[in-house]
Amino acid sequence: MPTIRDPQKKHEFMLNTPIHRLVPRMALPSIAGMLVTSIYNLADTFFVSQLGTGATGAVGVNSSIDLIIMMAGSLFATGAASYTARLLGARKDQHAREVLSTCWYAAFLFGILVLVLGFAFQDQMLLLLGANQEILPYSEQYCRYILLAAPFMATSFVLNQCLRSEGSAIYSMAGMVTGAILNIGLDPLFIFYFNWGVAGASAATAISKLVSWTILMLPYWRGRTILTIRPGQIRLRWGDIREVAAMGSASFFRTGLGTLAAIILNRIAVTFGTSALAAISVSNRITMFMTSACLGFGQGFQPVAGYSWGAGRYDRVRQAFRFSAVTCTAGIALAAALVALLARPILLLFTESDAEMVRIGVFSLRVQCLAMPFHGFGIIVNMLCAGIGRPVASLLLGMARQGIFFFPILPIVVRLWGVWGVAAVQGIADMLVLCLAVPIALRVMRDVRRRERESQTMQKE
Repeated sequence: MPTIRDPQKKHEFMLNTPIHRLVPRMALPSIAGMLVTSIYNLADTFFVSQLGTGATGAVGVNSSIDLIIMMAGSLFATGAASYTARLLGARKDQHAREVLSTCWYAAFLFGILVLVLGFAFQDQMLLLLGANQEILPYSEQYCRYILLAAPFMATSFVLNQCLRSEGSAIYSMAGMVTGAILNIGLDPLFIFYFNWGVAGASAATAISKLVSWTILMLPYWRGRTILTIRPGQIRLRWGDIREVAAMGSASFFRTGLGTLAAIILNRIAVTFGTSALAAISVSNRITMFMTSACLGFGQGFQPVAGYSWGAGRYDRVRQAFRFSAVTCTAGIALAAALVALLARPILLLFTESDAEMVRIGVFSLRVQCLAMPFHGFGIIVNMLCAGIGRPVASLLLGMARQGIFFFPILPIVVRLWGVWGVAAVQGIADMLVLCLAVPIALRVMRDVRRRERESQTMQKE
C-alpha cells in the first residue's frame, strides 16, 4: 500500500477507495506482519523443543509473560487506535496527536512497572504461571531478557495499532516483519552456536523486539506520519481518558482473561505430565498462526470502519463489515482444514520421541481447527465494535473466548474427559463465541443501517 503523508489525500483514500480494494490493501501488511510474527513463535518453539520436552513446556509457561506485557500495552493501544481513527475521520488531527502521545508514554510507564515487578518476584511468578520443578530452570532463563524488553514491547503495541489507524499499515508491517526475521536468524545462533540454551532464545527475542520498536518509531521520528509522539502533546483530559479506557478495556480484559486462562490451563495440564503441557503449548502456537491471519485481516478492517464512522459514511461501514466477515471466515476455514489434515506431521516436527505429546497435540490442534471459522467471525465482529466505538459490545466479545465461555466449561470438560478435556476446551469455547457474536453483529448492523437511512434523508433535504 502506498504511503500517503498528506492528510487530505489520505482522507480521500480512506473514504473513496472501493471497499473490496481498500480493506485488502489495509489488511495485507497487517496479515504479513502477524504471520511472520507467528512463524517466529513457531520457529522459537521448534528450536527450543530440540532441548527437550521440559524446555518446550517452558515456552508455554513463559508465553503468559508475553501476555502480561501485552496487557500493559493493549489498553492504550486499542483505545488509542479506535479513538484516533475516528478523530482523523472527523478531521481533528491535532486532537488525535495528543491522544497518541498520552497513550504512548502511559504504555511505557506500565512496561517499566512489569519489568520491576517481574524481577522482584521472578520465581513466585513462574510457579504461579504453571512451571513445575522440571520446567522452572528453563523458565528462569527464558524470562530475564523478555522482562528487560517489556517497556519497548508495551509501546510497540501502541505504535502498531496507531500506524494502522491512520492508514500507514506498511510501516507497521515493516517493524513486525524485520523483528521476526531477525529473531528467527538469532535463535539457532544463540541457542546452539553460542550454547546459551533457552536463555539464547530469550535474548534473541529481546533483541528483535528492540529492533522492531526502533523501526516502528522511525516514521514518527522522521515526520512521515500525520500523528506525532511528543512529551509536549501529553494531555490528561477526562473525556479522552474515558474514551480510550472504554475502547481499550475490551482488549485489556481480553488479554487479561487470556493470561488467566493460559495460567490455569498450564497448571491443570502440568498435573497430567510435562508432555501434556508441552503438547498444548505447541498446538496453541500452531493455532495462533491461523488466529494471527484473522487478527491481521481484522486490524486492516478496523481503521476502515472507524474512519468511515467518524466521517459519517455509514454505507462504507456496512459494506466493509460484510466484505470482511465473508472473506475472513471463508479464508480461515480453508486454512484450518489444511492444518487439521496435516496435524500429525506438524506435531512430529517438534518431537519424534514423545508419543504422548504428539497424541494430545494432534487432538487439541484438530479441535481448534474445527472451531477456527467461528473464531474468525468473532474477531471481525469485535473489530467492528472497537472501530466504531461500541465499548460494551467489544468488551463482551473480548471476554467471551477466554472468559464468559472458557471458565464455566473448563471444570466440566476436565472432569468428564481428563487431559482430553484440557486439550479440547479452547476449541469448544471458540465455537460457543458464535452465540454472542451473531446477535451483537445483527444489532450493530441494524443501527448502522438506521444511521445510513437518516444520513441519506438529510442529504435529500
